[in-house]
Amino acid sequence: MTLAKTSNIKQLITFQKVARLGNVSLAAEELFLSQSATSIQLSNLEEAVGTKLLSRTGRGIRLTEAGEVLYTLCERVLNVWQEVSDEMESYLGDFTGTLRIGAVTTAEYWLPHVLVNFANAHPKVKLKLQVANRDDIVRYLSADEIDLAVMGRAPQEVRVKSVSFADNPTAFLSAPAHVLMHTSGLNLEMLANAHMLVREKGSGARASLERIFKSAGLKLSIGAELSSNESIKQLCIAGLGPAYMSLHSCLLEIRAGLLSVLPLANNPMNRRWNVVHLEHKPLSQVASVFMDYLISHGQTQIEEQLAMMSKLPVAEAVVLHSSPTEPEHPSP
Repeated sequence: MTLAKTSNIKQLITFQKVARLGNVSLAAEELFLSQSATSIQLSNLEEAVGTKLLSRTGRGIRLTEAGEVLYTLCERVLNVWQEVSDEMESYLGDFTGTLRIGAVTTAEYWLPHVLVNFANAHPKVKLKLQVANRDDIVRYLSADEIDLAVMGRAPQEVRVKSVSFADNPTAFLSAPAHVLMHTSGLNLEMLANAHMLVREKGSGARASLERIFKSAGLKLSIGAELSSNESIKQLCIAGLGPAYMSLHSCLLEIRAGLLSVLPLANNPMNRRWNVVHLEHKPLSQVASVFMDYLISHGQTQIEEQLAMMSKLPVAEAVVLHSSPTEPEHPSP
């Protein structure tokens, strides 16, 4: 017998849940099944496959080699099945479905606000948001784990369609008492030797920073490499070194006087936010509608969110974030 003739979607859902949680009891609870019913589903699937998919360990469940392969394929099958379900429901007259979206970490300072507004307008839409560094988001997109990606520069390693929809002002920052804030004639060459606080390899901010110094023919001196914007902000506030960050991530700290924009020519700069999807893959209805929503309303809603966060009038916030487009590099 073949797997296609002897297994079903329920068995795949059960297997996916057990594989993901590593525990039959926890999976049974989430699936609202008894533990014995869950075990029977798994046993029937293994019989259909003809080999063991799971092995028990002292700490729970471990996938066999065949189980690892099936799990990867199972994720793809169930994602497609969800798309089928969502698209068919749209013919019933209700706008519904699951919005699978990924975003680079800096976007988490404003994207939830936009998603909530969209969800309020479309209450039957389910949200699935993944936040990670740029390289991981590109990988999720390539693996069809997300339909849309929100990031800075569009990836070159994957064939995508990309639309720019909002400003993303970035700047070199430091604590107000840092020596660079009081350095006469501060330039990029001085910054290159200032032991910058940087994100890890694979992040969009790190790639942008490296491009700036490379374009100026300078070698970047790294003082500390960190995996989160919050860690960089705290060390920058403490005076360890300067940092290059999106102003979307540190507006409150600037307003509170904890961080300052360095007195450097062409600083701040303006990058752009882009929404990206695979070129060869048609978008689901919900992804297509959200992409149009983001393009039409993203800039305005980001400005409103930042104004609310900083308790500034909207007009003043717009002026704060209307800086020139990012040049190849600030004047050395």
